[in-house]
Amino acid sequence: MMDKQALPLDSIKVLEFSHMVMGPAAGVILADMGADVIKVEPVKGDATRHLPGSGAGYFLMYNRNKRSLCVNLKSEEGRDIVLGLIKDADVVIENFRPGTMGRLGFGYEVLSKLNPRLIYCSEKGFLAGPYEHRTALDEVAQMMGGLAYMTGPPGKPLRAGASVIDVQGGMFGALGIIAALHQRHATGKG
Repeated sequence: MMDKQALPLDSIKVLEFSHMVMGPAAGVILADMGADVIKVEPVKGDATRHLPGSGAGYFLMYNRNKRSLCVNLKSEEGRDIVLGLIKDADVVIENFRPGTMGRLGFGYEVLSKLNPRLIYCSEKGFLAGPYEHRTALDEVAQMMGGLAYMTGPPGKPLRAGASVIDVQGGMFGALGIIAALHQRHATGKG
């Protein structure tokens, strides 16, 4: 059995600005590998803390091994707290709608000037294009990508039971972060 000191990412500090599944899935993979992941939540806490029924375990499942910070990102005090944490962070993960982090003053351009070694992982369902301003949920991606068509009976598309698109997106986000950490070790740049 490995102790906390033996975990591969135990010296890595991550700030996670996320909600639902994709962003938290990336963060929990890093946390399980020993990274110090701080989930930045709204003052009232992440909405998945209060999901009923079969969704009740989402928050616990995707946020284990993390610390949480509830802060108002729109207030000067909240911004100052987060910017102070960014200075020493290795990684930022975010999965809000395109442009949200920039409007809050936490876009890559701003944060990379504050911390040039920062790795910035922005996970999105839709990027530049006709759907860039739409919310991308796992179910939407399953329908648009054809997974629901392949899962259900002919003529009756059926959503896969789990959020497989979001979980895979989180996994590939974590993989990309690990590769970027390796690259940063060689170049010194995030």
